[in-house]
This record gives sequence, structure tokens and C-alpha cells, in this order.
Amino acid sequence: MTTQPIRTLTVDQMPVHIFASNEALGARAAEDLAQILAQAIAARGTASVILATGNSQLSFMQALRALPGIEWGKIVVFHMDEYLGMTDQHPASFPKYIREKLTDHVQPKAFYPIRGDTDDVAGELARYTALLDEYPADACVLGIGENGHLAFNDPPADFETTEIIHVVDLDEKCRLQQVGEGHFATLDDVPTQALSLTVPALLQPAHVLAVVPEQRKAEAVRAALQGPVSPNCPASILRTKPYVTTYLDQDSASLL
Repeated sequence: MTTQPIRTLTVDQMPVHIFASNEALGARAAEDLAQILAQAIAARGTASVILATGNSQLSFMQALRALPGIEWGKIVVFHMDEYLGMTDQHPASFPKYIREKLTDHVQPKAFYPIRGDTDDVAGELARYTALLDEYPADACVLGIGENGHLAFNDPPADFETTEIIHVVDLDEKCRLQQVGEGHFATLDDVPTQALSLTVPALLQPAHVLAVVPEQRKAEAVRAALQGPVSPNCPASILRTKPYVTTYLDQDSASLL
């Protein structure tokens, strides 16, 4: 049975579903993604998805790996960012997160991690660009940062770049979020740069699901949905796209 929101609204072109709990939000987003992937597999025999990481994605990840009937052996998994210089064995590594929270459980056709510890950054950007060109994503599941960022595109974000993945500098609010989530002990421990998919790359798939629970995201959600569309709030661009759906819980929607 499909998990139902307690309220739905439309902001500009974007539908926004508000759920009673983080768990209900995660369940519905997982159900919707499973349907998108099934349609892609029916049409082409394979599917591809870009996934976010972080504490806000935990309920979604748990629901996704528990869903029966997903043909994971026909699905290619990408993710959207990684700290520059970080090994995938570091506790805060995003490829490590994807493996532990999803791919080790479901065994997809392939999982392509971003290599943060590469000695050839330009080569890594080219490699990941080529992979996404070879396996165009059918869906992107992203979050919204406490500073309104998408992936690691902190404000002011570049809405116009033609690049798929780039090196970004992380602002202090973004880095403090990583400390607040418990991934690093102090601000000085958080890397200052990352490899990140660009905003246009995140919005390239035909389906974009913004999974945004938790009270700490409420101010960013309000800015994204009720403030101006601006690179100073990267997530505000989501509402200009009719193929984006945002999933909130009562906490993240509390300031709307």
C-alpha cells in the first residue's frame, strides 16, 4: 500500500508532500523511486540512479533496501559527492556510506564511487563524467543542506555550468553540519574541498526526488520554497522544475 502524505502542496511547478514522520517520508520516497526504476527497466532492460548520503537519508535508505521486487541486478548506482583527499575507508566517506546503507545489502548491477583520494583529480572528473554519460541516470535522489546546498554546491551555486562534476570549496556552515551530524569531531577535521556533481547534473535526470526530513532543515526548506530563486539558496532552483518532487516531514515543514 502506498504511503500517503498528510498534506500536499505545489510550489511554483514543484509538488511537495508532507508526511507525518521521517519514516513515512522515507517509505514513500522509496516506493516512488522503485516505480521509476521499474519503468526504466521495463523500457530499456536497465536503470541508473544517483543517490545522496547523510543522516537525513537514513530512513529512505532503510526503506529502499527493504522493498521487495526491485531488480537490483539491473540497476547502476551513482552518488553525488565525496571529500577531496579522503579514502573510502574513512568513517565519513560517502562511498562507504552507500555500501554500508545500501549496496552491500542489495547487490546492484554496479556501484560507481567517486574516488576522493585520487592523485589525478582531472582524470577522476573525466572518468565520472564518462560513466554518467554511459549510464544516464533515470532518477536523482538528493537532500537539502542546512545552508540550502545541493550535493556540495554551497551558496552561491553555479546554475549555468556545463560541467557534470567539479571541485568545490566547502563553506563553514556546510562543514559545521558535518560536525553536527557526528561525522567529524571538530571543524578543523572536516575537509575544505570536495568533488561534487554540479547543480545542472543533479537536475538532468527525468525524475528528481528531494528527501528532506528533520527540524534542522526547516529554515533551509523555508528559504528554498518561500524565498527568491537564487544561487544564494541553491535548493530554490528545485521548484522551477516540474519533474522534481519534494518530500518533507512535519519537522522540516514546520516553518512553512
